[in-house]
Amino acid sequence: MKSEQKSPSSLTIKLRAVRMILTDVDGVMTDGRIIYGSDGIEYKCFNVHDGYGISRALSKGLLMGIISGRISKVTAIRAKRLKIAEVYQGNEEKITVYKKIKAKYRLIDSEFCYIGDDEFDIPLLRKVGISAAPSDAIESVRREVDYVTKSAGGHGALRELIDAILKAKKLI
Repeated sequence: MKSEQKSPSSLTIKLRAVRMILTDVDGVMTDGRIIYGSDGIEYKCFNVHDGYGISRALSKGLLMGIISGRISKVTAIRAKRLKIAEVYQGNEEKITVYKKIKAKYRLIDSEFCYIGDDEFDIPLLRKVGISAAPSDAIESVRREVDYVTKSAGGHGALRELIDAILKAKKLI
């Protein structure tokens, strides 16, 4: 007797197509809090699980990029340590940056995944092949996306998304 093979869901098909993951920072890679010391220095907390997920994604051949509305030295340091080559800060109008990245790598919309958490992320979330949001993203964003993580921003949401992509591609 032949075993029936389950056909992949539309979400799995979208996840398999991803070649580049783009992410917001505040509210995705962090919990959204920005801490300033009395010396005026900015501090952010990044999750080590997200960092390992990014390293693993890169080692499996996926491309990674950051598009953030804010400019932060801390973000630049984290991106450099994780070897994320595409880092764009101070860009609330994220579509322009996305088009630049898309042309540079000669990719199509369906090959991109973007994870964001706030209203200014919605235009880009609507363009990419698969859109995602952390569980604590604002409601209007959660309603827009293909995938809402179980984890909150800064608490492994990016890692969860990366793992879903790698599993769909059968790379883990």
